[in-house]
Amino acid sequence: MSSTKNDFKDPGFVFGLGVGAIVGIALGLFVLSALGILDASTGAGPTVPATDLPLTAPPQPERTGTGPDPMSATSPTPTTSPTLTPDPTVTPTPMPLEGEAFSIGKSVQGRDLKVVRFGSGPIVRMIIGAIHGGYEWNTAALVQRLVDELRAGILTVPPDITLYLLPDFNPDGSRNYPGSIYGRSNANRVDLNRNWDSHWQADWPRSGCFNYAPLTAGEAPFSEPETQALSKFLLDNHVDALISYHSQMGAIFATGSSPLHPAADDLARRLSVVSGYLYPPPETGCLYTGQLVDWAVDHDIVALTIELTTHESLDLEINHKVFNAFLAWKRPAEPGGEGE
Repeated sequence: MSSTKNDFKDPGFVFGLGVGAIVGIALGLFVLSALGILDASTGAGPTVPATDLPLTAPPQPERTGTGPDPMSATSPTPTTSPTLTPDPTVTPTPMPLEGEAFSIGKSVQGRDLKVVRFGSGPIVRMIIGAIHGGYEWNTAALVQRLVDELRAGILTVPPDITLYLLPDFNPDGSRNYPGSIYGRSNANRVDLNRNWDSHWQADWPRSGCFNYAPLTAGEAPFSEPETQALSKFLLDNHVDALISYHSQMGAIFATGSSPLHPAADDLARRLSVVSGYLYPPPETGCLYTGQLVDWAVDHDIVALTIELTTHESLDLEINHKVFNAFLAWKRPAEPGGEGE
């Protein structure tokens, strides 16, 4: 035993033992590389190409028994929530902003028929100017002045009233022939106060009527875009009462034919008291056909024609009184009875 211990202390023996170990390791690596178990260049293990990776989960053993599925906790079955279909709803047409003009239609030549609203009460009233365009330009100026004073707070609308104002119902006549007899008609030479579907006639006797420029009543009732637009607006907005301004007679017309609408007659009498305008109006012998006010009362819209005193004056102080009385007026409780 003592001789073996002495051999490990011999330098030559130790050197030989180290060389042998190195040769053994190298030989082992060569063998592994030759078998494909080891990459000789990197020393890494074998690489599996990405295309050789399994694309599906390995098959699971068939279940037996009735216990809970052990995969259910990790692989829940997706569920689909039912899709709720909203009930169809009708979006109401928004009320135009107070004091801002909006168009209710176009004239023959494409000009807007501009209306302005004030108030939002349940009772709807309307004031209309310039049905006879440039010939009665002062009526457009009056209604526009009322609009301006409402915007400025000089005039106010009662809380139970919605008021619409249409300063210029005949913008083509106003723009084409301001202050002229030829401005009475629209661009088709139609008198817009003869084009409504009430006692309409294609022609009428000129005796006692305006007869200073060629006019027609249109090819048929509502042949004109202006009357079509305004009639639709009046009905769609359930207008309760209206005033249509004209000039120059200084008078009030409840309707152009008999019998008078009882509520229109009541309103005319009240406005005559505050204004001094004549009612009943003077008799001229004119046959009135196809008028706005007659069509309106046919649809239970209380309607008056108010004639200013001249073709120039606005009768502003008078029509402040008319304005306030018109909005304060209530329909009679019974036909022909007194107002509230």
